[in-house]
Amino acid sequence: MPRSIDFNHPALVGRELEYVAQSIVAGQISGDGSFTKKCHAYLEQTLGVQKALLTTSCTHALEMMAILLDIQPGDEVIIPDFTFVSTVNAFVLRGARPVFVDIRPDTLNLDETKLAQAITPRTKAIVPVHYAGVGCEMDAILEIATQRGIPVVEDNAHGLFGKYKGRYLGTFGVMAAQSFHETKNFSCGEGGALLINDEKYIERAEIIREKGTNRSRFFRGQVDKYTWVDIGSSYLPSDVLAAFLFGQLEMREKIQTHRRRVWETYWAGLQAWAQANGVRLPLVPAHTEQAWHMFYLLLPDLETRQRFIRHLRERGIYAVFHYLPLHLSEMGRKFGGKPGDCPVTEAVSDRLVRLPFYNDLTGDDQQFVIQAVQEFAC
Repeated sequence: MPRSIDFNHPALVGRELEYVAQSIVAGQISGDGSFTKKCHAYLEQTLGVQKALLTTSCTHALEMMAILLDIQPGDEVIIPDFTFVSTVNAFVLRGARPVFVDIRPDTLNLDETKLAQAITPRTKAIVPVHYAGVGCEMDAILEIATQRGIPVVEDNAHGLFGKYKGRYLGTFGVMAAQSFHETKNFSCGEGGALLINDEKYIERAEIIREKGTNRSRFFRGQVDKYTWVDIGSSYLPSDVLAAFLFGQLEMREKIQTHRRRVWETYWAGLQAWAQANGVRLPLVPAHTEQAWHMFYLLLPDLETRQRFIRHLRERGIYAVFHYLPLHLSEMGRKFGGKPGDCPVTEAVSDRLVRLPFYNDLTGDDQQFVIQAVQEFAC
């Protein structure tokens, strides 16, 4: 039977199924049950954030950010051009105009040297995205934002437990969004979290997450009934999902140790091939500690990238490209995007490919991938 290696697939690493069964037997599988509280406590205690709130997706955490920042029609939000559409949609839904900034050619993160010139009197937020779980240059970003009085909110979908200069990603901005999607290091299929680092946002975040009601205060005994007090939506995930997620979070060391081994095996096995073929491997600055989220290659050009993907597919290996430039998308053009606006993003998008990377990728399968890559000539 031909070998088949997925780009990603979910894996059981601990007591996930046991905890799911416990949540069902306990009789509360709606939001904010016992396992949701366990996840909140784990994230708050480990990361040192003021408040963690699980959400149904990272997208919804980002949408909550936009509401909490009171984004209004005509406001501008600065976003890297190389990111997932959720990063921008959350703010556009509130009427904001996205201002796309190009990325650095080394880490593929928002280019902090282009940030100041993108700010206008209408700028209401800066949204750095820690691509591949490698931290943005947060010192420079925060210095510029603080001088202008603009809040920073982090899209940390890739970066849980990664660090920048010894500090956890997701703890720099006033808020941060996390993802627990199937493709992430820690997953419950679909899910996310809002991390809050400024306590002034906590009470309203709880209200927004509970459909605009003060239900959380009611359950804490702070009011004798709850009612509609603000805008909001149903952002609470089922406690069944939280149970699965907690089973993964408590296996943090096992998951991260395995993923580090996978990343370092790719790095060691592909160095010589990459140098001989003009391919660039990921760059991780010494002052950052990556989250071991993905391993990508930057091929010489689009045609080579497409040949490379076909080459692997013919051997049963599923490797994929990543983001397309947002400013050149159908929606991006409506906001004035045109070719040449973000040249690094445009070049990287055509050349990048991600290799299979997941929590139970075996050594044999990874060596098969490495061998297949080494057989390809650019």
